[in-house]
Amino acid sequence: MQALQRDSMKTRILIFLFLLAGLPVFAQNGYQIKVTLKPFTNGYLYLGHHFGSKQYIIDSAAINGNSEVIFSGKEKLFGGVYMVIFPKKNGWFEMLVDKQQYFSVVADTAGIVGKTQFAGSSDNQLFQAYQKIAQEKGKSVFLLQKRLKENPADPDSVKVKSEITRLNTEMQQYREQFIKTHPTHLLSAIFHVLQEVKIPEASKHPGGKYDSAFAYQYYKQHYWDGVSFTDERLVRTPVFEPKLQRYFSNVLVQHPDTLSKAANKILDASIGNKEMFKFILSSLTEKYINPTYMGQDAVFVNLFERYYAPGKADYWLNDKYRKAVFDRAYSVMANLIGEKAADMNMVDSAGKPAPLYGIKAPYIVICFWDPTCGHCQTEVPQLDSLFQNKWKKQGVQLYGVMTDGGKEAWLKFIREHKLKGWNHVHQLPAVKEAEYAAGKPGYKQLYDVYQTPVLYLLDKDKNIIAKKLNHNQLDDLLQLKMK
Repeated sequence: MQALQRDSMKTRILIFLFLLAGLPVFAQNGYQIKVTLKPFTNGYLYLGHHFGSKQYIIDSAAINGNSEVIFSGKEKLFGGVYMVIFPKKNGWFEMLVDKQQYFSVVADTAGIVGKTQFAGSSDNQLFQAYQKIAQEKGKSVFLLQKRLKENPADPDSVKVKSEITRLNTEMQQYREQFIKTHPTHLLSAIFHVLQEVKIPEASKHPGGKYDSAFAYQYYKQHYWDGVSFTDERLVRTPVFEPKLQRYFSNVLVQHPDTLSKAANKILDASIGNKEMFKFILSSLTEKYINPTYMGQDAVFVNLFERYYAPGKADYWLNDKYRKAVFDRAYSVMANLIGEKAADMNMVDSAGKPAPLYGIKAPYIVICFWDPTCGHCQTEVPQLDSLFQNKWKKQGVQLYGVMTDGGKEAWLKFIREHKLKGWNHVHQLPAVKEAEYAAGKPGYKQLYDVYQTPVLYLLDKDKNIIAKKLNHNQLDDLLQLKMK
């Protein structure tokens, strides 16, 4: 009998332990976040998250008379900084979502930071404590900076600046201590992104005195210290993308080779995490597919050849995005700075062959234009003025390619504006059709001509020196080259 009781007790204990062990497993399936947000008693609250510089709504729920809603779903949420968005979408408060996805929060719009209470989420209790400290110190720094701005001659300015430094240092020390105490916490990952590089004092520079080159190299080498490129939680924060953009726009030397090497290093480090790899690759693609600075389209070509063409991005590319990337790559690859310009099978106004490679000159300016294009009607005469008054004497040849508009309009514009000395050319329809039938790229694709006017500068060997500059920029570059 006692043995039976012992067996029964063991069974009950095993069942209890099994159920207890099963609770966390159940909690990991999907998410459930109960929100009480006063004073709202009708309408909808929305659940959203940051995604780089953008914000997206992923869920909504009707508010009951007690100011309550429950956001829930069968799939677990990605880790990141989330937002509970007000009914009119005119405000929100933030919270962390990571491993703890079953919790509740009570808040009041009258005092989000001071009155918000979380239950079942120690992550957010720590986040709330940080927000409170950051708000207090941030407000103090703001008032001190305002004081200095309004009264630059303040006799206590030295003390004020010292106090600002102290407050900022305390905030930095808080973050550093948090990282040590909670190394895997989402907030620690965010702090690593926010952390500024501390340049060694001048006495530790080569030669014992401040060296700007050493300081720059040190800053660049330590810029990403502590940041994991496989931590996909960072994608859904407002801090990672600005740091990424600043690195490529302000920290690195703006040379295509330097930018490409840095992009490859970061992408290769992130490739083990699909979300992070997708985010970084798409961000850099957007940045360089139509770059701000001439020549940086080579960075996009590098991304295409290294990641898109081999299929490393196929798992997330839809047909539309894939076509846009591949079409753009094929348009840009043929006209990179430093590469040989493609020959063009053209004829002059009399129908005689006038290929690009038949032109011999120390420099050749190619102008793709359309006589019916309003912008061309303004720019082409100004380009001609430079050619007639300066470039012609310097041995520069002007190769003008009529892209559209019709032969009659083209010849009329040439006559009326006295565009003399140009190599005026156009492509015969039969040649265009033959290229298409043979599957060969046309000159518009080879030179990326999808609007007009477009200007290129070639050297005597037909290497591309510059492209898509206006006539004044092209002249400045030409005069620099001639010196």
